[in-house]
Amino acid sequence: MNDDNNDDIPFWRTKTLAQMNTEEWESLCDGCGLCCLVKLEDIDTGDLAFTNVACRLFDCDTCRCTSYENRHRLVPDCISFTASSISELEWMPGTCAYRLISEGRDLYHWHPLVSNDPKSVHKAGISARGRVVSEQYVDQDDLINHVVKWDQGDDKKTKILK
Repeated sequence: MNDDNNDDIPFWRTKTLAQMNTEEWESLCDGCGLCCLVKLEDIDTGDLAFTNVACRLFDCDTCRCTSYENRHRLVPDCISFTASSISELEWMPGTCAYRLISEGRDLYHWHPLVSNDPKSVHKAGISARGRVVSEQYVDQDDLINHVVKWDQGDDKKTKILK
């Protein structure tokens, strides 16, 4: 038997983001929905603030895009990120698997790939579920009144939105 067998080591610990195939890449998304929140940028400082307002394509119950394959056509400013661009997206939540892997860190225990439970991100209090409203119900001029700061998950240790 070969002791160097890496079959039991999860792909995210052995591959960089650039080395992952499409299935592996897509499976990294934990379904938290935090990247789908409307963000406001201070034009003087460049500081970003998250709101509790989600993209109009966001399903607030499932925390998934209702038209993932067509999202860029339907929402032209929807961000696509790649292995090389993820480090430039400082607004990505600190819990984001893509960000964690790009920084050489491991996934949290509640990530569905670790827990084998697709709902574990919600159970851990990390997701947008139950916290957001669709932008279709919010006047754009009222967005400033929807700024939020979610500091911790249910474990009181996990930083969510900075």
